[in-house]
Amino acid sequence: MSEGERKVVDTRGKFTQVVKDGRELNDAEWTGGRILLSNKRLILAGNGGKRTIPLPKIESLDGRTDVNQLVAKVSGYVSLQLAGGDVVLVSAKEPESFERMLYRALLDRKVVLARHPAVEGGVVTDAEWEKARLKIEEGAVDLAIADGSFVEIDLDDIGSMEANERSVKDEKRQVLEVEHSEEGTSVQTYISGSERRCSILETLLRKGESRSEIGVDLTERQNEVLMALYSGVSPFEIPDFLGMDVDEVEEVFDRLIELEVVEEIRIRREVALNARGRNIASEAMNDQ
Repeated sequence: MSEGERKVVDTRGKFTQVVKDGRELNDAEWTGGRILLSNKRLILAGNGGKRTIPLPKIESLDGRTDVNQLVAKVSGYVSLQLAGGDVVLVSAKEPESFERMLYRALLDRKVVLARHPAVEGGVVTDAEWEKARLKIEEGAVDLAIADGSFVEIDLDDIGSMEANERSVKDEKRQVLEVEHSEEGTSVQTYISGSERRCSILETLLRKGESRSEIGVDLTERQNEVLMALYSGVSPFEIPDFLGMDVDEVEEVFDRLIELEVVEEIRIRREVALNARGRNIASEAMNDQ
């Protein structure tokens, strides 16, 4: 390996090219062999030879390209969209681990611009754009922002992800708008960077978004509770905030937990003094 190059993954699997110069190859077949990933390149070595793909040539990791039944039979592959219109599919022995390490090799420690929180509890903030460094963890995308703050975006916690064009430091640029939560409050983090970097990061973040997609029919009361939580109202303040009985709120919480719309963090106990407790409390008050 060259100077500064380090091995990230060395495994076996299969691979194939399914698009060449923008044209689908309907006769594509899988080739078994060695898959070697470094921080600079991906090497696919099979009986027919070796192919080296410099990481900067990978423009995105997106979707499936099932050009024939043979390709379609394999579920766990990564689709590499390369500069020039080529598409190469890679199915490693441990596909999820390989995909995570590939995202890490492509994005880890890369610099982007971040605005956090751009929206908090549904309200737009005056947060400024700052330089930030990406860190790809298992199940999360972290941002170390230049002002010293740290943002963790748990993929399972992403409610929505949109890609829009916005003004960033007086320039029109692609911006990824990620909704997630911090300490129970809905926030949106805006991320911008090069077109290639945004494309790869968007694919990763959309994996998290797809996990949260769910079609449910909620009652008016259930929607009111959700909107209150979204706005940052404490679960314990919901009864007073919405003018609801505590028991009614508890029933709504139970239903929302069943629908996997909210998560139970802790159970608050309701207690009442028994005879012994009343006697102890009475003596304590008399002693004051």
